[in-house]
Amino acid sequence: MTIIAQPLLWTLIAVALAFDFLNGLHDAANSIATVVSTRVLRPHHAVAWAAFFNFIAFLFFGLHVAETVGKGIVDANIVDPQMIFGALMGAITWNIVTWIAGIPSSSSHALIGGLVGAGLAKAGSAAIVWSGVTKTAAAIILSPAAGLVLAMLLVLIVSWACIRLTPLAADRRFRKLQLVSASLYSLGHGGNDAQKTMGIIAVLLYSQGQLGGSFHVPLWVVLSCQAAMALGTLLGGWRIVHTMGSKITRLTPAQGFCAETGGAITLFTATWLGVPVSTTHTITGAIVGVGASRRTSAVRWNVASSIVVAWVVTLPASALIAALFYEATRLFG
Repeated sequence: MTIIAQPLLWTLIAVALAFDFLNGLHDAANSIATVVSTRVLRPHHAVAWAAFFNFIAFLFFGLHVAETVGKGIVDANIVDPQMIFGALMGAITWNIVTWIAGIPSSSSHALIGGLVGAGLAKAGSAAIVWSGVTKTAAAIILSPAAGLVLAMLLVLIVSWACIRLTPLAADRRFRKLQLVSASLYSLGHGGNDAQKTMGIIAVLLYSQGQLGGSFHVPLWVVLSCQAAMALGTLLGGWRIVHTMGSKITRLTPAQGFCAETGGAITLFTATWLGVPVSTTHTITGAIVGVGASRRTSAVRWNVASSIVVAWVVTLPASALIAALFYEATRLFG
């Protein structure tokens, strides 16, 4: 059977690309919050900048994250269209709820939660690749912690490097350097996040016998996912930009550079290792690290703690919603 003869398959691919678009829309703040809050770029220029680097990310990274999501969270052999539909709807529903509320939750973990919830609803715990889920769950703690530590270390290095500069001279220098750090973070964002949808589409094609018997990610899937994410980023998510860029702590260009660079290093490392991490968690940890390096009172801990609560709730909430959607397809399908 061919893909063209299967309207349902094309519809599910469209839903997956819609999730990728919402991922870019929802997580635009991750790439541009610091560069906007420091007024290095105007918001609309910043989203265009981030969208470009989101799109070209596939040129710099392998597809290890896509392979983890495609066959390392649930058993690829039990995947069917109803299960993918449930997983996507669980992630999309949670993304929309948190986007409307202006909460920077994780699109990545919403998708992983959706896969787990739909997989459990279909085949129980035997369907889950627990090693992959454990690795992803560990990243909930490790990615923001790594972003925080790296950002604090970079603040220390930058402080020593600029000890002879006047505040005005340092500000001018880092306004230029922040363009570089924002580019690197956007590359990491596009490289890690877009691959999650690639993995979903690839495992769907594999389940329908469209990949010639071996799991891989076709080039058209790669380009479609990168384009969908870039378009979502281009349209932006201004509620979350405000939360990420100014509510947690106030940033100077030098501090924005440190936060973005620390976050980018974390994302690059995770993507090369094939770990699907949350770009939201990573940049939040980096921003908190920059704020705390000045003094702990510089961080609005009530805002940061509410974000952490959203992180903890995301996996079970999206899993529950996905399981409900899967059961609905069985009842009404």
